[in-house]
Order: sequence, then C-alpha cells, then structure tokens
Amino acid sequence: MNLYFDCNNGISGDMSVGALIHLGADTGKLKEVLLSLKLNDEFNYEITKKSVNSIMATDFEVNLLVAHNNGNHHEHRNLEDVNKIIDKANTNDKVKDLAKKIFEIVAKAEAKVHGKDIKDVHFHEVGAIDSIIDILSFSVLLDDLNPEKIYFSALSEGQGEVTCQHGSLCIPVPAVCEIVSEYKIPIKITDNNGEMITPTGAAIVAALYSKEKLPESIIIKKVGYGRGKRPYKNPVLRVIEFSEYN
Repeated sequence: MNLYFDCNNGISGDMSVGALIHLGADTGKLKEVLLSLKLNDEFNYEITKKSVNSIMATDFEVNLLVAHNNGNHHEHRNLEDVNKIIDKANTNDKVKDLAKKIFEIVAKAEAKVHGKDIKDVHFHEVGAIDSIIDILSFSVLLDDLNPEKIYFSALSEGQGEVTCQHGSLCIPVPAVCEIVSEYKIPIKITDNNGEMITPTGAAIVAALYSKEKLPESIIIKKVGYGRGKRPYKNPVLRVIEFSEYN
C-alpha cells in the first residue's frame, strides 16, 4: 500500500485522522488505545460523515469536557507531560515514537518562535487534550494501514489572520512557517481567507516527509476524505491509496 496526501485544500490533525478513517483504518483499535489513556473525564470523540461541497467526508471531532481545573478546558502541558500521556497508551512503540516525533516538531517550532528552551514551552491549544488525541489517533491509524511509501503534495495555505492563545497572528502562523522552513516543505499561498495549515498538520507532514516524487502513473485503489472545521472554501484533505502502474 502507498498513500498520497493531497494537501491542496489544507491539512490539520483532525482532517488527517478523518481521511485515514475514511480509507478504512481500524476504529476499533483506535477506541482501545484512546480508552487506555484513562482520560475519559477530559474528552470524548465522535466520528461522523458530513458533506462538503456535495462530497461525503469523515469528520473526527474531539469534544472537551469540563475538567477539574476551574473550568479551564485547555490545560497547559509541556513536552514531558505530553510524552507521559503518550507512554500510557496501550499500543506499540512505533505508534508512540511517531506521536512523540510530531509533538517534538511542534515544540521546536514554538520554542524558536517564542525564544524559549524546548523544555519550557507550554503548548496551550496545541498541548490541550484535543491535539494530543488528534496526533495519537493519526499515529495509531497510520500504523494500522501500514503503508510502504507516503507522498505529499505541496501544502496550500490561505491568507489573513487567525486568533489564538497569543492574540491575532498572520497566516501562515509562525509555527507553521518555522516547520515548513526547517523541513523544506513546499508551500503555496491561495486566495482563501483563513488558516488552511495548522501547526499539527504541518508537523504531521514534516514527520513523514521525503522529497520522493509521486510516480507519473498510478492505479487508485481507494480515496479517503477528511473534513476540516475551518470556514474556507472546500476544507477537505484527500488521501489516496494507490499502487504503481508498471
């Protein structure tokens, strides 16, 4: 099995998870891993099919529950805290290593942007439980599909500003800029008004990226569509399972 991530309409953690589920990755295995974290008081999740421009896509949504933290849903965690949560997961080391690698990529980018040591970076939204679940879920599902090779298109980004923990940031946000610069990931700016690439999405690409180009001719076996939540034109990540045409 080979996978091609068509990122012409953006990429995020939840879009990536949705696309792999749509391709047929084992949601039962995912459920077992997420239950093993024993964080049921912090989140639950839903997997649904929703139409985007008349195309059915899979939506993966993590719902944050009111934690015993003065009602604050976004507990600030550092990289060590995140790694401890990942280590609790009832899954193999390959899954854990990928999840940790993705988070480390984000942490390094945030550390550089804010002028901090990586150990002192608190992830805010990125370190909140929803992003931990997105990244761990992606790692579990990718391991289940077990592709031989993974290819990516150039990343497409929008324009304007986005509001986050740090206030209003220009798009692409600083962490995304650092990640695509560090890993030399090609990016193009579109006319869309809004954020199409999240730091998590960029880190997923960076963790798996190689400069190997998609074969000129392929045979498409399946297509998975992952729905995004941002209000821009056609927020769907398409992941194609294919074999090479000889």
